[in-house]
Amino acid sequence: MTERKDDRLWGGRFEREPNAQFDAFQRSFAFDRRLLPYEIAVDRAWAKALEPIGIFAPAEVKQALAALDKIAKRAKTDPGWLESFGATAEDVHHFVEKALVEELGPLGWKLHTGRSRNELVATDFRLFVIDAAAQSQQALESLLDAFLVQAKANRNLPMAGMTHMQHAQPILLSHFLLAHAEAFARDITRLQHASASADACPMGSGALAGNSFAIDRSTVARELGFSRITANSLDAVSDRDFALDYLFALSGIATHLSRLAEDFVLFSSQEFSYVILPDEYSTGSSLMPQKKNPDAWELIRGKTGRITGALLGLLTTLKGLPTSYQRDLQEDKEALFAAHDQVADMVAVAAGAIASTKFNASRLAAAAANPALLATEAADYLVHKRIPFRQAHDIIGKVLREAEKQNVAWTALPLKTLKKISPAFEADFADGLSVDAALASKKVRGGTAPESVRGAIADLEERLNKKAKKTGAKP
Repeated sequence: MTERKDDRLWGGRFEREPNAQFDAFQRSFAFDRRLLPYEIAVDRAWAKALEPIGIFAPAEVKQALAALDKIAKRAKTDPGWLESFGATAEDVHHFVEKALVEELGPLGWKLHTGRSRNELVATDFRLFVIDAAAQSQQALESLLDAFLVQAKANRNLPMAGMTHMQHAQPILLSHFLLAHAEAFARDITRLQHASASADACPMGSGALAGNSFAIDRSTVARELGFSRITANSLDAVSDRDFALDYLFALSGIATHLSRLAEDFVLFSSQEFSYVILPDEYSTGSSLMPQKKNPDAWELIRGKTGRITGALLGLLTTLKGLPTSYQRDLQEDKEALFAAHDQVADMVAVAAGAIASTKFNASRLAAAAANPALLATEAADYLVHKRIPFRQAHDIIGKVLREAEKQNVAWTALPLKTLKKISPAFEADFADGLSVDAALASKKVRGGTAPESVRGAIADLEERLNKKAKKTGAKP
């Protein structure tokens, strides 16, 4: 039997050391050290809160705050100390208490009065998610700016819009780019929801039942930048909905990035040749000298599985847990940290690749000029002649079938032939059968008409400028 000799936060009850393999298994400092800045911020707020209730004298508060500042500075500037001192730390809470005791002696132990690691980690983690969501939002705004620049540069370039991966109707390339931008704008809304979900301070909840020392929870919350306190101590230590919300937002971003990646992988193929891959975001083949591969987009598409996996993993961890804190919740952070980092890289690479991509204007315009894409315009022409749309649809289908029989473009059929199919056809029919006319007709808000797209570009630019003014960032 080995007697306990260490300084763990839970020592008195135990006579013997933990099994070495289990001890390594249950330690979390290797990853929760990322919460160190938040842990120190919470410790500072708690030290101040202990003074009004008589636990800390004013001089002791000053000592504690000075020691915490010293620890924070050393952790930033002395990675060797962080590694060596952290080697014996069970978790980030243990690390800071060890460091405080080294600086202050027994006074360092007083800081833990009335609180639990259960509430500490919940508070640290919430603060991390709030900051992480803000970072992700800023990254998405840079991506949106890249879409905006490309949409402006290719404002009037037509392309073949598709459904079911089949050419459908002419649209503007700028309209296509703005479609992706709208998806990422919705992701920003989800990030904001995740931040709001995390914006409640658990401190004062104790291990599960609350605090016995009349701590002013609202003051602690304000000190840490929270807008409110959690409503129920039992829920506060076990709630990880905010983490799920953030992972859901990240999964949405990754899914939209994957769809964007799929489009650009296809568009860069020789079969499409819609885009010219930038050298800076492509790789070659070790065997085939001619190859330029869309690896940036393929890796973005591939990494999406990690992000959705992190969300599913946390959902699975939370499923079936009893109410209150359980040690299973230690598994909430590693995957979220990794997902945050991966999405940050994915968004940055996507923004760079979008900004650097050149579009093959002649190829895009040629695809848009396929007469088959104007079939809907032909049906609309008949509707304007007072023919019900379902009948108009059928009539144009017969026109297409006749053109196939004659092995000619349906737009080349003479008026005499068209009139045999329907007397509603007039000499003005051919006037509307052009890409420009088809585009111009879609002038509803949100449509692909040039004037509608100009409005959409202006709207996106205004939204980005508002966000930039709010955050102080460059538009």
